[in-house]
Amino acid sequence: MMIHRSDLARYLESEKAQVVLTGLYGQDDEQLEKQKKRWLRLAALFAQQFPKQQQVRLFSTPGRTEVGGNHTDHQQGRVLCAAVDLDIIALAAPNDEGIIRLKSEGFSDIDIIDIRHLKPVKDEVGHSASLIRGIASGFASRGYPIGGMDIYTTSLVPKGSGLSSSAAFEICVATVLDCLHNGNQVSPVERAIIAQEAENLFFGKPSGLMDQCGCSIGGFIAIDFETPGKPVIEAIPFDFSHAGYSLIITNTGGSHSDLTDDYASVPADMKAVAAALGKDVLRQVDSQLFWEKLPELRKELDDQALLRAAHFFADNSRVVRQKTALQQNSFDQFLKEVTASGQSSWMYLQNVYSARAYREQPVSAGLALSEHILQNEGACRVHGGGFAGTIQAYVPDDKAPDYLTAMKHVFGEKAARLTQVRQTGSTELVLK
Repeated sequence: MMIHRSDLARYLESEKAQVVLTGLYGQDDEQLEKQKKRWLRLAALFAQQFPKQQQVRLFSTPGRTEVGGNHTDHQQGRVLCAAVDLDIIALAAPNDEGIIRLKSEGFSDIDIIDIRHLKPVKDEVGHSASLIRGIASGFASRGYPIGGMDIYTTSLVPKGSGLSSSAAFEICVATVLDCLHNGNQVSPVERAIIAQEAENLFFGKPSGLMDQCGCSIGGFIAIDFETPGKPVIEAIPFDFSHAGYSLIITNTGGSHSDLTDDYASVPADMKAVAAALGKDVLRQVDSQLFWEKLPELRKELDDQALLRAAHFFADNSRVVRQKTALQQNSFDQFLKEVTASGQSSWMYLQNVYSARAYREQPVSAGLALSEHILQNEGACRVHGGGFAGTIQAYVPDDKAPDYLTAMKHVFGEKAARLTQVRQTGSTELVLK
């Protein structure tokens, strides 16, 4: 839906906009007013960067929180995740130049991609331009039309936070490209697959597909990746707002930006174990066979690889129990499984800190403080890819204020965030 930039303020005050924004950000009036001002600020930034573009379209892509299954997706395993109300928003307009120009608030450079050239570019590896080019390539290789676009984004999904800022960015670009040039015909799952390919083949990060699916689809979802390219996705109709707990994400410090080697070591270790047992990934391995063959495997592989495999088998099964607990409204059981998953990640997966910088353990410190505050209530665990960044805590509502205060006191005023689960995935906003 095209809107003239000068009409955006009027549309944001409409009854239709109120419904749309409430669906994205909740019913708190103060929060809704902040979001309206955010959209208007973005419109001013877009106008300054692309003054010739008068008609625009609006897009929002959520971050995602990992609920269950830590580093299981890249082994064709099971995961639980949920979209959150921290999002990337974008204003965009098509151009007839065959160029994608994307500017993000807070970054000095603008990405400029000539869509006539859709092969990986060595100098773009590790940079956002590679993701844009990779997504355009993914659309084109599947026979979808692509075209030029001018895009301006701003984000509440902190980079390196474990809330999947890179996946949210990728899905945002894929959504804009689909809506502007394909009439919104590409499914959320296919957008996620295209985005993952861009991250793997163009950006150079061997990520799984959970992050992209979480950002693209929305709500609580269970995903089973057993069949490559055809994930089985199940919506979980659980109303977290009535659970009596607050979901708090705390950025304990450090960045994911220099940890690519640490991330890459996890799937590499797991695949090495699978290969030693004659399979490609651990999902294809019978867990009982793994334990029976452990003495022989220790002669061939190091203990870290074997421990990571043990984590996979346990966490892949645990996801089923977590999903069932949510479906049956057994939140106490769900919390027990969250705790067990977190302990497994710390002890066996070993992604709470980087072994290359073992003296720096902000995530460990955050977990220790969380356990001290919670006193065996609720649950806490490393969040997302790990090695640095965030932890997730399910905090009893009556303890949430004290928990937030303590985490902010130790890790910084902006470190801890109370989040909501967002039911809407990446979407174009229709305000009229």
